[in-house]
Amino acid sequence: MTTLFEPAFAKINLTLDVLGKRDDGYHELQTVMQTISLRDDIEIDVGTGKPWVLKCDKEGVPCDERNLAWKAAKVFSDVTGIDLGGIEIRITKRIPSEAGLGGGSADAAAVLRALNGHFGAPLSIGALAELGGQIGSDIPFCVIGGTCMCEGRGEKLRVLPKMPECVIVVCKPEFGVSTPELYRKIDSVAIPKHPDNRAMEAALLAGDLGKVAENVYNVFDPIVTEEHLEMNYIKSIMNSYGALTFQMTGSGSAIFAIMPDFEYAAVVCNMLRENYPGIFISMPV
Repeated sequence: MTTLFEPAFAKINLTLDVLGKRDDGYHELQTVMQTISLRDDIEIDVGTGKPWVLKCDKEGVPCDERNLAWKAAKVFSDVTGIDLGGIEIRITKRIPSEAGLGGGSADAAAVLRALNGHFGAPLSIGALAELGGQIGSDIPFCVIGGTCMCEGRGEKLRVLPKMPECVIVVCKPEFGVSTPELYRKIDSVAIPKHPDNRAMEAALLAGDLGKVAENVYNVFDPIVTEEHLEMNYIKSIMNSYGALTFQMTGSGSAIFAIMPDFEYAAVVCNMLRENYPGIFISMPV
């Protein structure tokens, strides 16, 4: 038996645009994603000789074939033809659920990377990302990580220049957001503003953190904020203590702020921690 260790990094959406609904029922997206240092930890025992087991230290996470990490192990075994010889997957959970931070996708991507590395890399990183797309739309990006333009359902990736060094505060309110319901709502309204993805790419290429911050935008943010006004309170605290920008990530409900340095980030965390225990300081990775 061998034990594998792999970090599973959260993601934020620096931009997120919905371009319309496709014939297959999915939505056409254009989003600049960024991995951050907030992470789950994945341990995998390979070759246990026993039935598959998945354990998680957080209640409410499915610990069977419904879990994306389990699905990732199965699709890797099925596609490569490799007999894993029984596995046990253990997830140490730090990334909040229903947050738009890609926690389940990050876990699945970590399983794919760990197994692929252990078995001598039978799949290229591109093929591994494509394999992840069979399980979930965010998994291809989570396999590759860094800074990427993601299009289609999220499976079409283009690596971008890395995000400039900064500190990122993430705050997860108590409420969650139904992603299918949010997409139904955005289908029924005119989107008043779209992110400028070309300007975001130019800012990343120039390594200009101020310009990156200026171009952060998520079309879902106004819709969720309108229904959950406490998001304005969180944003006001971030704004009052030096945030360069603040925005909801993904389909929510977590809000991230780009801070100029750790000291300002620490103040924001201290101000919000009493009401929002799901608050984290992280960095781009």
